[in-house]
Amino acid sequence: MIAAVAFALTLGMLSHGAGATRPIDPLGVALAGLACLPLVVQRRSPLGVFVLCTIASATLEGFGYGLALPFGPTVALFYLVAAPRSAGQTRQIAGTAVVLGAIHVGVAAASTPGFPTTPILGAIIVWGSAWIVGDQLRQRSQRLAERRELADRSERETARERRLAVAEERSRIARDLHDSAAHAINVILVQAGGARLLQDRDPDAVSAALSTIEDVARETITEIDRLVHSLRESDQPAGPVELPAGLASAGTLVELHRGAGMTLDMQVEGSPLPLAPGPDQAAYRILQESLTNAARHGAGSVQVRIAYGQSQLELTISNAMVHDDDGDAGTPGYGILGMRERAALLGGALHAGAHHGRFEVTACLPYAAAASARQ
Repeated sequence: MIAAVAFALTLGMLSHGAGATRPIDPLGVALAGLACLPLVVQRRSPLGVFVLCTIASATLEGFGYGLALPFGPTVALFYLVAAPRSAGQTRQIAGTAVVLGAIHVGVAAASTPGFPTTPILGAIIVWGSAWIVGDQLRQRSQRLAERRELADRSERETARERRLAVAEERSRIARDLHDSAAHAINVILVQAGGARLLQDRDPDAVSAALSTIEDVARETITEIDRLVHSLRESDQPAGPVELPAGLASAGTLVELHRGAGMTLDMQVEGSPLPLAPGPDQAAYRILQESLTNAARHGAGSVQVRIAYGQSQLELTISNAMVHDDDGDAGTPGYGILGMRERAALLGGALHAGAHHGRFEVTACLPYAAAASARQ
């Protein structure tokens, strides 16, 4: 569609013949087609399409058809600059654009009396605008892709945490099963030994011991069935379980969000302390979830504060809100509920809500409570 529009505009310009020394003819139409129609396949070879369109457009100028504005090469340059590329490819594209632009301006200047001010300014303005707009579009697409990658990575880490939680639950069930079976076997062993010793002297005691053995065995079987059923109902962890990251990886997490276009300032107060796995992993996950929410729902800069106090670690993450809507802010999502549960399990607290046009998450994780929870 764009190639057809550029071709039609080029033919219309040639037919008017402004400044032309040669009227439009079949050769001019063919050259106009070469200058515009290759845009149809620009996705396959954007650099090749740009070179072909520019050479055909310069040939039109050289033959005196009076091409005032090179529509085809300008659109081809836009597509070329907007396409993803590496730093080396950027230098190659810039060099090619400068060389071909000089050729195009030189050919146009040859047919212009006096100094070619108009062709030079036209090339700078038209091609410069195409370069700027295409590069801005490419950078925006790259930032969106990086944000999607961050969101996908966060979802993968959340799934990994679920698998870790399943593994921990299985371990707890296995310990319960071991304790229940060991207790039952000890009771049965004691009662069976007593029944053997009293089988000739006290038949009533033997009957009571056998009844106790029967009750304990029945209760144990019921408990084992319940625990095994819980194991079978649990989700199977897919692949090996990895240890989650800790607060030492906060710098890497912040740089990832900065690379995705987020304006982020992080301040660390106090001397960093070696944290136990519980508060260390909880602090990292709270920071990660808050930054993910800020990237998805926030606007503007994000402020991160990590304070190592005498008895607790404090985290504060705040970001500007798209709308200062306390009603929506007061309805937390599952991510905020999960962060609150993490803090509560360690004896801490987490508050999240709107405050003066910004959404703020504040978490306090006590050191001592975390240590006692591990014991």
